[in-house]
Amino acid sequence: MDFGLTMPTHGLLLRDERDFYLQKLPAEEMRPVEVAQLAERLGYHSVWFSDHVCMGRDEGAFHTANTSGKRAYPNQATMLDMIATMGAIAGATSTIRMASSVWIAPYRHPLVAAHQLATVDVLSGGRLIVGVGSGWDPQEFAAVGGDFAHRGSVTEEQIEIFKHVWTAPYVDFRGRFYEIHDVSLEPKPVQKPHPPLVFGAVSEIGARRAARTCDGIYPMFLDSYGDPDRFEDLREAVLREAERIGRDVSDFRMYAFCSGLVVEPGDEAAARSPRMTLTGTADQVLAEVERFAAAGYSHLTMHFDVRSGTMQEYLEIVQRFAEQVIPAARSITARSFT
Repeated sequence: MDFGLTMPTHGLLLRDERDFYLQKLPAEEMRPVEVAQLAERLGYHSVWFSDHVCMGRDEGAFHTANTSGKRAYPNQATMLDMIATMGAIAGATSTIRMASSVWIAPYRHPLVAAHQLATVDVLSGGRLIVGVGSGWDPQEFAAVGGDFAHRGSVTEEQIEIFKHVWTAPYVDFRGRFYEIHDVSLEPKPVQKPHPPLVFGAVSEIGARRAARTCDGIYPMFLDSYGDPDRFEDLREAVLREAERIGRDVSDFRMYAFCSGLVVEPGDEAAARSPRMTLTGTADQVLAEVERFAAAGYSHLTMHFDVRSGTMQEYLEIVQRFAEQVIPAARSITARSFT
């Protein structure tokens, strides 16, 4: 099992008895380069970045990250740009991977996106993971001119364009939404044939898209009580779709985007029954990591519950998890996908 760290570039997570929320954090307190360097020293596999351009005022927009649909983002949320932040971190680190969690593809032009993502892979020496998704906020789509109604289909077509422009000397593509001919896009990514592509999905149609286009699937367990077996149907959907199209998915990976908190013995979070997702003492958290591995997940991206809403506590949790959980979890192996 390897672990990613959600960066504080969109705020700090807090859970109630049902949902998760993002607590506002001033941009000057986020310190992403410092956090990434710390994560690299502590042995995290990767750092993961949330993505939005803007946020609608309507707090009633359905948010797929909470099973209740309640929006996690506050109004006027402070959100650092993912690509600019990755570029800064690429030059200040040497081994830790960087990942989008997830890149909202359908409201951007695929050539611009492919160029930005390839540049990050080049600047980092081949350390990019491309998590990609379709988005959820209709006001954001309207503001930037995106096609909200067809966002899933647009996302799938964009992934095909990414793979084409990252491997072919010239682009020659005709699809439902885009027609691109006789242009080159350089540089190509360092990773061949392209960086790992991971599809953020919580629905069967998303799982089928993952099977057709990507190297892994990335469902969310951010709400308070996320059972590791919640998305077993997604795994089965990937297998059915792979069989239908004749694709070998023996190397397909299951990633999970999880809330969590490791605490010292005696903390009330460890004594609760039931306990929240990936929360408790190191031994309790490790037991739940075993359950995620048994469900097929070989990677967990941690979005830590920061009860005080302060960067000081966030950094303490990052270090505690690295010292008490990551070393013991390295021997935990996920069940075979197939």
